Amino acid sequence: MQHPIQDKVIVITGASSGLGEATARLLAAQGARVVLGARRSERIEALATELKTNGAQALAVTTDVTDAAQVQALVDAAVRTFGRIDVMLNNAGLMPHSPLERRKIADWDRMIDVNLKGVLYGIAAALPAMQAQKSGHIINVSSVAGHKVRPGSAVYAATKHAVLALSEGLRQEVKPWNIRTTVISPGAVATELPDSITEPDMAEAVRQMYRVAIPAESFARMVAFAISQPDDVDINEILFRPTRQEV
Repeated sequence: MQHPIQDKVIVITGASSGLGEATARLLAAQGARVVLGARRSERIEALATELKTNGAQALAVTTDVTDAAQVQALVDAAVRTFGRIDVMLNNAGLMPHSPLERRKIADWDRMIDVNLKGVLYGIAAALPAMQAQKSGHIINVSSVAGHKVRPGSAVYAATKHAVLALSEGLRQEVKPWNIRTTVISPGAVATELPDSITEPDMAEAVRQMYRVAIPAESFARMVAFAISQPDDVDINEILFRPTRQEV
């Protein structure tokens, strides 16, 4: 019996490390055709080469998700190369925590541009092709922070709350085209995300919390689970944490 992910064309942003890289590896192993988008060209090129060496179909496209034209070019490359797009995984994100009183406005702007506008650009890029196909699946990445705000995480949490709201609105709007939607909210998962924190005290606090972090493959399995459901099943939301994570 063919695996339910076999031959699906899956576009992944933030694919150069962490959640995106782990997901690309797992889905490629299950027969997906993966299209990797990230700013770090050398990383996604190396990953694509590795996956192809192992028998998978993979394409790397240098993509900055803060540029709508680049995100559109990523999706267009997927459709041009493989004839369609089955899944858009809007995964790129960063997390430079800081208390609001420190007025780290540049960090705020970066989070809004990547975590929220990057997701919007991914939706905008993928929707026309999926509407034409009358099928598709858009997966957006939120966070436990999208459900629970903590001191120092106000702006990050705001962007992730926004992704939840955006995903629910999208879910309701795409019914005429048989498009599925999922929002995944991970807790502490071992990735480079804490490296984006610019304030030393906040970085140390997050490092302490991330002592319970679970591997990025845990997220990849959530993505595979959502994608693998029959066409008449729409997994709208997944919230998960390490078993040992309290907050």
